[in-house]
Amino acid sequence: MSMQHNTAQPASGTDRLIRLLDAADALPAAAALRARSYDLLQLTASCAVVDVGCGTGRAVAELAARGMRPIGVDRDERMIAVARARLRQADLRLGDAYQLPLPDGSVNGYRADKVLHELDDPSRALAEARRVLAPGSRIVLIGQDWDTIVIDSDDPALTRTIVHARADTIPAPRAARRYRNLLMEAGFLRPDVEVRTGVFTDAAMLPVLAGFADAARTTGAVTGDQADAWVTDQRRRAANDGLFLALPLFVASARRP
Repeated sequence: MSMQHNTAQPASGTDRLIRLLDAADALPAAAALRARSYDLLQLTASCAVVDVGCGTGRAVAELAARGMRPIGVDRDERMIAVARARLRQADLRLGDAYQLPLPDGSVNGYRADKVLHELDDPSRALAEARRVLAPGSRIVLIGQDWDTIVIDSDDPALTRTIVHARADTIPAPRAARRYRNLLMEAGFLRPDVEVRTGVFTDAAMLPVLAGFADAARTTGAVTGDQADAWVTDQRRRAANDGLFLALPLFVASARRP
């Protein structure tokens, strides 16, 4: 999940992201969602599949364990370096979602997990997906809609403002709700969309929530005092086992003609 077409994060920021992703990916619900995405690819043994925005390679390892020939692609050099250290025999490549380092029609599956919302032009990435996929192959997309994150708080109106302000800092915050239409516009057949909702109630999510408030403060959507008060409320909730965040995740799949 780190395929970012804009400037790559500095190593320290990437390292923090890696720690967060490792913790999130270890959750049973996250593992189940990844497994569902692999099933939707409908691949047989030894098929080639590209995992775009592969990060540190967890999905690459899991696809290989299923007998596939996965190719991990990420534009963040630090992510690829960590992936190569963890998976010494894996096929991992630096590359961009808009210009994948793959020949035309060379893979039997395409997977992008929480990638399209990071792109200024998701349609361009899907055109590239169609280029590298062999006819009859399948594509699977996973991602959250940044406008539909549900957070319980003492001030719902302020929470709504913070969530929307954070969404507005994302290149394509509503890409996930557009998966079906984007796939059809790109010429893919019979797109289907499922929704899985992750529910988080522990203090491990506090850095994420604090990041939402910081983004809203930076954009001027809320004042510093409002942001601080909101984060204080979330910390109190976490201390009393009352934190609640629900994250709907959209899973779309389709076939290349």
